[in-house]
Amino acid sequence: MSAPTNGRPPLTVTSLAQVAALADGQLVGQDRPISGFATDSNGVQTGDLFLAIRGARVDGHEFVPAALELGASGTLCERPVSGSYVLVPNVVEALAKMASHLREAFEGPVIGVTGSAGKTTTKEFIAAALAPLGPVLKTHGNRNTEFTAPLLWAEVTAAHRAVVVEMSMRGFGQVAHLAAFSRPTLGVVTNIGYAHIEMVGSREGIAMAKSELLEALPANGVAVLWHEDEFLTMLQSKAAKRTVVTFGVSDEATCRVTDYQPLSWTQCRVSGVVGSRAWTTVLPAVGRHIALNASAAMAVAHALGVDLDEAAEAMRLATLPPMRMELVVVNEANILLDTYNASPPSMIAAIETLAELRVLGKRRAVIGEMRELGDHSEQAHRMVGKAVAEHHLDEVLFVGAAMQWALDEAKSASIPMRMAEGLEEVREFLRASKPGDAVLVKGSRALELEKALESVS
Repeated sequence: MSAPTNGRPPLTVTSLAQVAALADGQLVGQDRPISGFATDSNGVQTGDLFLAIRGARVDGHEFVPAALELGASGTLCERPVSGSYVLVPNVVEALAKMASHLREAFEGPVIGVTGSAGKTTTKEFIAAALAPLGPVLKTHGNRNTEFTAPLLWAEVTAAHRAVVVEMSMRGFGQVAHLAAFSRPTLGVVTNIGYAHIEMVGSREGIAMAKSELLEALPANGVAVLWHEDEFLTMLQSKAAKRTVVTFGVSDEATCRVTDYQPLSWTQCRVSGVVGSRAWTTVLPAVGRHIALNASAAMAVAHALGVDLDEAAEAMRLATLPPMRMELVVVNEANILLDTYNASPPSMIAAIETLAELRVLGKRRAVIGEMRELGDHSEQAHRMVGKAVAEHHLDEVLFVGAAMQWALDEAKSASIPMRMAEGLEEVREFLRASKPGDAVLVKGSRALELEKALESVS
């Protein structure tokens, strides 16, 4: 099949009739070809199947005319709409049925990846490390929800040798739902942190929700876990009698990082061992947390029988999504943009990275508040403030009301720091950067701190 002209991967599901058959739906109107899927009417491209998703605030059915106007071939929906459509009782369940049918035909390993931080980076490293096996299908960007994760299976072909699926957690049962149709044979839990803690009540709740991936593995499945995670014992118990492989820095870890060296603002060298076998690679990002992500990928590659030298070499070619320790140069100052998401572990890791890198000028930081932490918000923000104080940054701008707790905690460092009232203050802070300075920009996705880089020169 030739590649589509819109730059997307070709689909193995190519018509409304196929979707209806796979999703147990009813095709109403004319069968039409489809070349992609769209969950947002604003992002529809010609030939897309528009998914009419009913959310808490917006009902996608109301946007069907706009989607058709932009060239959608039809709609997957729960009630009659204009144009051709596939009618189903529930869009989420229909997508899961479609994905489940497509998954049945795939016989290779399926790697599920979840965790509070580092899921997408780890997913990219795993896909790269498995490349010696042949073509690897992976989740695109962070399309890891009940609406987007099933769509990956519409791309699987007989040529693929492995599939790497990223799985989000926004409450109990979500990972179990994603695992039910993806049926992973190997599961990776990157860490148990604080992300979405307000939805499950505690870090113990997060561990329980993430462990749904481990419980979904077959009896001969493999669980890959962070050895230094304080919830390791709990996760191991959830893995039950399945094989458990660990990654980390401890001597007891199955795959252990033995050395980390930042080479530049965009590369680091990481060495490690699996049993008695040593490996070394160069990664397209910096940070000790990046090294841990790589060790998880090497643990997966080893478990699946990939030659370690080949896996390590292949990881050099991994491409990380934007806004994850992404280097942006402004006025000869190096800006580390890490604004895709924020939790205490990832925030502290980014601050540590800024402190470690060689800087000719000042180490400055824009640090935005972390969302969805519920009753743990004060404790989490104070942890970040303590990290700021301990790593002796030269100047800090805090963004968001919750960062007042971080500011209070960081005052002991006696460095210039203040609260910002909006993005314009962030722009002014960035404009004040001088050649040789290094600036970390880190915060929750909802803050959209990356927009502060617009018009900064």
